[in-house]
Amino acid sequence: KSAEDHERERRELLDRIGRLVDGTVIDVAELNPDEPNASQLLIYNYDVAGVQYEASQDVTHLRQFVDLHNCRIGVPTSVKYDPQNPGNSMVVSERWSGLHSGTPLRLGIDRMFTGERRQPPPSRQETVPRKQI
Repeated sequence: KSAEDHERERRELLDRIGRLVDGTVIDVAELNPDEPNASQLLIYNYDVAGVQYEASQDVTHLRQFVDLHNCRIGVPTSVKYDPQNPGNSMVVSERWSGLHSGTPLRLGIDRMFTGERRQPPPSRQETVPRKQI
């Protein structure tokens, strides 16, 4: 199995058995930004039973679910962790996101590679037909 297969299985396990706890996003990093296989990391901390944990999650393969450009440092997040191994945790998966935002987390990391910003779709003004009297 590839490293990505193992990571996906880890996220699936945490989706099933994970417990929720409050945490904080403390950094966002990109490793090897000039290379085609650049990795994006979400770094966060959380407490379980009085023990503070600092962890990072490679979100490279979750680009369609998280936009690191909109992740603000210091913002509260929810963390799912393994109750048998609290150091095993995540902030986002294919089925769940602990990132608190007023908008859905969707594709946007591609700007890291292209530098392009997506244009919002043109707004449509809907006209309501007036009732004839």
